[in-house]
Amino acid sequence: MARKARSSAADPYRRIRLAGAALLLVLAGLIWLQAPWTERFQAGWFDAHQVLAPRPVGRLPVTVVEIDQKSLQALGQWPWPRTQLARLVDIVNQAEPAAIGLDILMPEADALSPERLLARMQVKDAAIVAALRSMPSNDSELARALHDAPSVMAIAGVAEVTGMSLRAVPIAVRASPPEGGATPAWTRYTGALTSLDALNSQAHGWGLISVDPSRGVVRRIPLVASVNGTLVPALALEMLRVAMRAPSLHLALSGAAVRSMSVGELTVPTEADGAVRVYFSGHRDDRFVSAVDVLEGRIDPAQLRKQLVLIGPTALGLYDYQATPTGERLSGSEIHAQLLENLVDGTLLHRPPWAPAAEALLLLLLGAALMRVTPRFKPGHAALLVLACVLLPMLGAFALFRWQHLLFDAATPGLSLLLLFAVLAVLSLGESTRQRRALQSLVQSQREQSARIAGELEAAQRIQTGSLPRLDLLQGDARIELHATLTPAREVGGDLYDFFRLDADRLFLVVGDVAGKGLSASIFMAVSKALTKSTMLRAPQADIGQIMSAANAEVSRDNPAMLFVTLFAAILDLRSGELHYCNAGHDNPYRLHPDWPAPRRIEDGDGPPLCAVDDFAYQGAQCQLARGEMLCLMTDGVTEAQNPAGELYGSARAQARLIELSQAGADAHALVTGLQADALAFAAGAEPADDLTILALRWLGPAPVAGG
Repeated sequence: MARKARSSAADPYRRIRLAGAALLLVLAGLIWLQAPWTERFQAGWFDAHQVLAPRPVGRLPVTVVEIDQKSLQALGQWPWPRTQLARLVDIVNQAEPAAIGLDILMPEADALSPERLLARMQVKDAAIVAALRSMPSNDSELARALHDAPSVMAIAGVAEVTGMSLRAVPIAVRASPPEGGATPAWTRYTGALTSLDALNSQAHGWGLISVDPSRGVVRRIPLVASVNGTLVPALALEMLRVAMRAPSLHLALSGAAVRSMSVGELTVPTEADGAVRVYFSGHRDDRFVSAVDVLEGRIDPAQLRKQLVLIGPTALGLYDYQATPTGERLSGSEIHAQLLENLVDGTLLHRPPWAPAAEALLLLLLGAALMRVTPRFKPGHAALLVLACVLLPMLGAFALFRWQHLLFDAATPGLSLLLLFAVLAVLSLGESTRQRRALQSLVQSQREQSARIAGELEAAQRIQTGSLPRLDLLQGDARIELHATLTPAREVGGDLYDFFRLDADRLFLVVGDVAGKGLSASIFMAVSKALTKSTMLRAPQADIGQIMSAANAEVSRDNPAMLFVTLFAAILDLRSGELHYCNAGHDNPYRLHPDWPAPRRIEDGDGPPLCAVDDFAYQGAQCQLARGEMLCLMTDGVTEAQNPAGELYGSARAQARLIELSQAGADAHALVTGLQADALAFAAGAEPADDLTILALRWLGPAPVAGG
């Protein structure tokens, strides 16, 4: 008989482990297959690495000659005459740089060229006409400068056919057998935006400057892309080729995946689509020299000698600055400069192809350990274990990033472990609850005498709960969302909430908290709620402050126990979103909106609790709710919830949870249940210190006009 009992007791935990194992296998499979939902977690985790430890910069092999605001003020608006650019290229070339890259597109002839001016101005003076005709074109001057220098021109990939002439260096493709007929995974563009062929034909290299940010952040840059079937290298890689005087580039394929790009003796491993992950440093002023300083001879030529020189615009309005993982927005020229630094110094970040499988295996091992010990450990010990299982892989992944430039996703397995732990904890808690109830049934005979009192309190709770307004009464109104919950600390409590329509376009709501808890507080709550509602209904057009003053007089009239109640009452105009309110000693409500980085609080229109000061003249206040704004009211049972260690939940945690829920787009129901669940989870079964009430109201805007 004892053996059967022991077997029965062990069986529930076996079921819990089976359920946990099924969830663990699903989560590991999603990580291994790189499900789309993991991308955002990975991006945030990898960006955090670069925020905490941006790339240290030693030498600077790249110099950006920037067309900055200072240059525009000195030399005039952009675009400059091509002769000015030719002069700039000549001066840079005289310093003997390794290569010169122009991060500039010039698809049209120079409008300031002599022949163009002559055609537009219709000059009749023969001498002027002859003089203009004798002058070389601006484009030919720049073409001559490009021919004389180790120059590289920019190419931009676009989604449509442009018909522009495309030049590209030969790229030898080495495919690892078997090829299998798979289509290579490199980035593809339908067409290209290039400079005039008269300029391109004189350059010594042509490189792609197109970058496709991921959710607005530049993390990866393709080293090679296909433009209408022609392989084109990145501008940075092409500058290295020109600097090395290499005749071509080499690309290694393995099936459909790009494995590496090579120039000279330099081989750069890439990801499957030919892109690389840039390890960014912060912005550095010493990467840049101003174009006007170069033109006017204020730069020591030694600053440019043997350097990889990029010429590009950085003035505001000339270039679209891009966000980077470090949190800084950098110009395109500096982004290409940092890619060049990565290539030269070998500091590119790498995510091994086998990383997803390793991350899935790590999750399986740690998850199996959790499933084995969680049902047996105390909750606190189990929480410490899962915390260690989450933090240790994160520390290891950061160490590999810091010293080996490897990227491993420890965030997604960590979140999966937390989810697994939560499921195991809930199932274990449910099983513990079931077993506790089974034990309670064994001692039921000892509780018969207390059953009568418990039954009466239960009846009181039903009456109290039945007096609360039904949450579905407002479901047909498209202008608002409303949800509320009341959890008494004992069978009955002293919190209250109510809401009802004053007319078709006005909604009255109130949330309150009677001093104390239990039966006496619940009776006083019922009286306060009834008197407040009757006062409001007798004068539905009265000012909210006058309503609160009248309610104070009514509730104070028969109060021999000298109890008091905090109350927040408000009237919302459903058409305009205008909120009239009065606060009698209650916690200041929160105002939330998904677009706001932090919640706001209502801090005016206040006075003492009802029954605290006789004949107090309450003054109402008003504010305008924004479309989609949420009003959240709660009693101190939320902020004063205690865990078994006696720690308070606190306003800071409540506010942080509200921010999280609001920015996640939670509706009124999700906000209330999410905050309630967080407070109850924090309490971890400890005896409630006070009743817990939460009410959330979102104004969605005026109802749409019929037929509109």
